[in-house]
Amino acid sequence: MGRLTVRLPDSLHRQLEKMAKEEKVSLNQYLVYALTRQVSQAYTVVEVPEVEVNSQRERFYNLVEQMPQGAIGETRVVYETREPGGAEPVMQTEEVRRLRERVDQALAEKLAQEG
Repeated sequence: MGRLTVRLPDSLHRQLEKMAKEEKVSLNQYLVYALTRQVSQAYTVVEVPEVEVNSQRERFYNLVEQMPQGAIGETRVVYETREPGGAEPVMQTEEVRRLRERVDQALAEKLAQEG
């Protein structure tokens, strides 16, 4: 188990001691609890309401419709010569794989139409 020494303002120290006493735990236990709670909030999954999902989807499709349409050859050149980049940290591997499949499928369909 690690050890950490922290300098606190007296007022904060008194407030934390009071809160620990109210919870009937040691100051150390209270601090571990408070820090754990704070850190775990960053990893909490929050469900996005269906209304927001639909709103984001609509904004995305509107944006796509406003994009200029290039010839498939131009699109393929841009797609194949783009800078390599990774997925955003919040995207899971499966999501990235499905997105790549959809892009590849759309390009193949466009090629077949222009073929």
